[in-house]
Amino acid sequence: MEMTQFIAHLYLLGCILHSLHEAEAVSEFELDGDYLIGGLFDIHHVSERLHRDKPENINCSSQPFILSSYRRFQLMRFAIEEINNSTKLLPNVTLGYKILDFCSDAQNFPGVFNLISDGSLIQPWNDSQRLTSKMVTVVGSYTSTGTLSVAPLFMMDFFPMVSYGAASSVFSRKNNFPSFLRTVHPNKDVIEVVLRILREFNWRWVSFLHIDDDYGRDGRDLFIRTIENTEICLAYTKGLDQDTGYYEVFQQITSLKVNVLIVFAPEWTAEALVEAAIKYNVTNKVWIAGDAWSLHEKLPKKDGIRKIGTVVGIAEPKMPIPGFNDFINAFRAQTQQENGTEEKFCNQACNCSNHTAADIINADPSFNFPVYSAVYSVAHALHTVLQCETGRCYRRITGVPHMILQELWKTNFTLLNQSVQFDENGDPSFGSYAIVFWNQSGEAEEVGLYRYHSSLQFVVNRTKIQWHENGSVPQSICSEECDAGFAKKPEGLHKCCFSCTKCKSGTYINSTADPYTCHKCDDTEWSEAGSTSCYRRQESYMPFSHGGAVVVMLGALIFMGLTAAVSVLFFINYKTPIVKSAGGPMCFLILGCLALSSLSVFFAFGKPTTASCVLRVLPLIFFSTVCLACFVVRSFQIVCIFKIAARFPKILSWWLKYKGQWLVICVACISQAVLLIVDLSVSTPHPKNDTQGHPDIIIHYCYSNLKEILGSLVLIVLLIILSFCFSYIGKDLPKNYNEAKSITFCLLLLIIIWIIYATVYVLYPGKYIHFIYGMAVLSSLYSFLSWYFLPKCFIIIFQPEKNTQQYFQSLIQSYTNIVNQ
Repeated sequence: MEMTQFIAHLYLLGCILHSLHEAEAVSEFELDGDYLIGGLFDIHHVSERLHRDKPENINCSSQPFILSSYRRFQLMRFAIEEINNSTKLLPNVTLGYKILDFCSDAQNFPGVFNLISDGSLIQPWNDSQRLTSKMVTVVGSYTSTGTLSVAPLFMMDFFPMVSYGAASSVFSRKNNFPSFLRTVHPNKDVIEVVLRILREFNWRWVSFLHIDDDYGRDGRDLFIRTIENTEICLAYTKGLDQDTGYYEVFQQITSLKVNVLIVFAPEWTAEALVEAAIKYNVTNKVWIAGDAWSLHEKLPKKDGIRKIGTVVGIAEPKMPIPGFNDFINAFRAQTQQENGTEEKFCNQACNCSNHTAADIINADPSFNFPVYSAVYSVAHALHTVLQCETGRCYRRITGVPHMILQELWKTNFTLLNQSVQFDENGDPSFGSYAIVFWNQSGEAEEVGLYRYHSSLQFVVNRTKIQWHENGSVPQSICSEECDAGFAKKPEGLHKCCFSCTKCKSGTYINSTADPYTCHKCDDTEWSEAGSTSCYRRQESYMPFSHGGAVVVMLGALIFMGLTAAVSVLFFINYKTPIVKSAGGPMCFLILGCLALSSLSVFFAFGKPTTASCVLRVLPLIFFSTVCLACFVVRSFQIVCIFKIAARFPKILSWWLKYKGQWLVICVACISQAVLLIVDLSVSTPHPKNDTQGHPDIIIHYCYSNLKEILGSLVLIVLLIILSFCFSYIGKDLPKNYNEAKSITFCLLLLIIIWIIYATVYVLYPGKYIHFIYGMAVLSSLYSFLSWYFLPKCFIIIFQPEKNTQQYFQSLIQSYTNIVNQ
């Protein structure tokens, strides 16, 4: 049933076309020739949406007249006349045209069918028609929606269609539009220029107003995708039609504090928008006009236009076409002589006799060169197809439309100093855009240029633009840019709206890479609050050249020298009572261990390494253990001789028989060696960096886990306690035999020194802790040397009378008498 109705409608339209064709009227819409070029121009425009329930033709002449479209219409006629008058391009071939006033996207199909009909019949996919039809190409149409409505009729038979105004991105899809080319740049190119303008003036908070059709929606979608990874935010977007409430639109824009309005619409929609802005007293805005209305003839001169703000637009550079003005003057003179009468062809009537030649010449020149170059592209393709290179064209060639399509893809010629070519999508790979400013005189003044395929792409002369805000560039931002060292904290849905938070110390922000995150500095770096970069921390450790290190190492060398001197002195006086009472051969073991313990201070300086961390504690712990074991033995021996022997003679006998003193020392040494091996295997002291104590300093230190070396420390503490106890018991023994008092004092000093060191280590973990550690070690060693050995050295050197057997016997006799009493 539906198919029957469709065939009936086609038959009805065929009859209409046949009746119209029989009139064979002469009109400015039609010119006969050997080959015809179809034209689609919206000389009139249907502004209202008409709802129909059946196919009906429309009387375009009753609709609003578009002077700029009429200018483009006349330009096509002029281009064909110019080609016909040329003896080079198509020397013996005459071009004609059939031009349709394409005023409606949905109700101009009778005229469109006429373009593709053979006489009175419409026969899609008819090979004979394809071979004999004089119509070779269609130029048009102006709007994307209009082109989308009729293009499938031409695409299904690969009939060439060259548009001068349809900029929607969909036409670049060659799977859907294989025989479609255009001489106007697609929307993506215009959006790229818009983006350049926004960045040039740092406008980041914008609105996008567009006509609510395929052209406008495509521009909006492209704009959204283009700004996705930029600093620009789309605050508001709105599709405009005849039912739009402009008051609400401007209220919304004002509430969002948007100062830049991008208007992507044809001239009739832009007219309604600008007039509404004047009516509702919209002021101090920047209007970015698309290429469809930036060269509007009347709007820049309209009363109140200065109040709305500054209008900056994108337009094709004004390009005078030689001979066109003379053509218009001659044409208008002819029509006036004919009293403005014309016969209608296919419902085509201009009704424009009230417009003078000057009106047409001074109309909006937008898209004029695309029309001109579209006609010439077809002519050059036809020149190649008809083999006109010899000076005459071969006119008996069939299948011309398909051959023209093939040649159109190869187009490469120069027209008005422009190299006309098409890319693989049928889009122009030539041309440029001018940046215009509506000046105080009501003219669209060129203030910049955007060139395609050029090293110097975008140039704007700011000094030519007279801004509405005291001459300064207006701002359009949601939030003021954060100061250096502050991170953005998003507020709402848009990335342009944010608050600013100061980065904390130890962090920095790289606003170029990530303006939203304060990044933590590396452990080797530091920063103050609000920093944009980190600084390398100063490394803190005590080098060998430091004065404190030199003092400690010199003290250690002196200590070694003193121990060596004492050892020599004791060796010389080895058989004297004073050396024997000090321990005899054990004295040399103690002195050797004291000297070896001092080696640890040499590893306390310089940048810590694992080896230095081990060696700064290993000698001290092990050899101190040996020394303390010797002192335990000496304390016990003194007490044993004078107090235990009388009461427990078997203990003394056992002690002497099995060399108890050396047995104890060996057990202590072996135990400590085992403990150290186990401890170092489980947790080896290693270098570590303190990055928390000071923000700008890295303190290098050796880390030792006290839990892991707890066994070694417990053994040392046990030896100290035993030695201290035995020494205390023997505090009242004879003076010359009383090393117990010296040992007790040494142990007290040892305890006090390391308590002080531990306290300082906790309170001040700085680089000078290494110096304090060295001083603690030397103080401990010097206390043993000073209070245990040096008094005996003094007796040997300065009081030799006390270093005799008789003197020691007298002291023992006196002690015995006192004990017996």
